[in-house]
Amino acid sequence: MLHTLLLQFVLWLDRLRRNHALEHATLHLLNRTHPQALLIGRSDRKGFYLYGDVPIEAVGQAVFGAAQRLRAGESRLAIHPNCGTNLIAAAMLTTLATALALGGARGARQRLERLPLAVLASLAALVVARPAGQLAQRHLTTQPMIGGLQVLSIERVAKPGPVVHRVRTSG
Repeated sequence: MLHTLLLQFVLWLDRLRRNHALEHATLHLLNRTHPQALLIGRSDRKGFYLYGDVPIEAVGQAVFGAAQRLRAGESRLAIHPNCGTNLIAAAMLTTLATALALGGARGARQRLERLPLAVLASLAALVVARPAGQLAQRHLTTQPMIGGLQVLSIERVAKPGPVVHRVRTSG
């Protein structure tokens, strides 16, 4: 039973990572054709959501072009500079750096005296955060070898507020 649950989790995670890679590659292509558009993506195991005011035809071209280019080996498209993974890496590293710099300080006075060290440690963590986030994307949160992942549908979600497109995948 535990073996089955573990296998289901691994398959779920693999699908999420492949959709995340396709989302990033799609955003890269859309950013080239619509540089003025503010675009945000959010992946799940069934595909991804794309938030931003771009024509659905452009989304379709970008999704299918992204899939084709990932299958052709352009794995760099799976890494995106504005991915939330980068933000998480920055938050984790700066929190750790600050905690280490202030750790062991007794009372407000010692913490205040260590404040310059905490600022310096946080700055160093921010410098390391971008490459660490990209490394995490490469090895943990995306899978550019999308294999048999197929695009089932692309639709504009009719709702008030920002424009949302839903890309559904299978495989």
